[in-house]
Amino acid sequence: MPNRLTAAGLAGLRAAAARHVAPDRVPGLVALVASGGQVHVEALGELTVGGPPVRPDSVFRIASVTKVVTGVATLALIEEGLIGLHEPVGELLPELATPRVLRQPDGPLADTVPAHRPITTRDLLTFTFGFGAVTEMFLAPEPWPVEAAARELRLAALGPPDPAHQPDPDTWLARFGSLPLLAQPGERWMYNTGACVLGVLLARAAGQSFGEVLRTRIFEPLGMADTAFWARAPDRLATAYQSAPAGLVVVDRPDGAWSRPPAFEDGAAGLVSTAGDLYAFARMLLGGGAPVLAPESVAAMTIDQLTRAQKVHGGLGFDFFDHQSWSYCQAVQDTGAFGWNGGYGSSWLVDPVADLVVIGLTQRLFETPEPPRVHRDIQAAAYAALAPR
Repeated sequence: MPNRLTAAGLAGLRAAAARHVAPDRVPGLVALVASGGQVHVEALGELTVGGPPVRPDSVFRIASVTKVVTGVATLALIEEGLIGLHEPVGELLPELATPRVLRQPDGPLADTVPAHRPITTRDLLTFTFGFGAVTEMFLAPEPWPVEAAARELRLAALGPPDPAHQPDPDTWLARFGSLPLLAQPGERWMYNTGACVLGVLLARAAGQSFGEVLRTRIFEPLGMADTAFWARAPDRLATAYQSAPAGLVVVDRPDGAWSRPPAFEDGAAGLVSTAGDLYAFARMLLGGGAPVLAPESVAAMTIDQLTRAQKVHGGLGFDFFDHQSWSYCQAVQDTGAFGWNGGYGSSWLVDPVADLVVIGLTQRLFETPEPPRVHRDIQAAAYAALAPR
């Protein structure tokens, strides 16, 4: 098969990425683009401002790209018969067996009604089990009572990951189970929390930690040696930054929250990884799932799994569902491409139609739900690098 990534196109990719690299913008990045057997990697800038250079195998906090891995692990355990897609989760998660639901999402915590039906595994996979981040929450002048309670309980269920403070899985779920749901199970899409709960469900179903579930079912079979809930080689981990009025400020250092095993292995946003590991994960899905999933599971994970009614309230922004929908723990675009982004600075896109994988890893946090310009420019340049078929 002739190379589809042209030399001129790859030069354009490097230029598009390099435009964003600067100590006060994006200190460093890794951009990977692949088509067929052709793989091209750009490593630019510094892991830490004034520090060592970024390398192709540098480690980044992938935040919400973790969700896609959690979705795959869930389907793997369904294939093993350890859980059922449509089964209530209450047997393994008795803390969620009889949930209460707020009459109004922004209402008092005590003003609740019983859930109309149990929560199922599928509800968690599709983020429709009744709890999560919604646009109205971010627009409210004051925090909703349930949001304030979740923050006080140190759950990190509605915002960025917090491995330094989240409690162990049993404590986490007991605290979460003390909260009412925001909506009836199956009623509407709500972001993030379903993947947190899935991590606890899979650990209990398999009788081992969630990290071990991922290692044995995904990471070892695919050779993803650098993907875990903490960086075993912190000298290769990028410093995390966020924008502030005076410039970039440090959020987490290489010897910080991701330098040691966390108490809670967060299935929504806890992993660190490399471009090479995420490419191996993408190739598994492009190749039909072996040796991790059956082709039927891959097919189910790459199509729209929401009803019109579940989308009517919008997603992360009221136009979220204009050109995409949600499958099992990841977005699926109208074009057939799928993937997701991580708010700590990562993007992961797989396009089976174009036979293209695009991975962007940076250490600058997102400032809005939409990926920053650097990620959009890398993806646009990757498509432009493809020769016509």
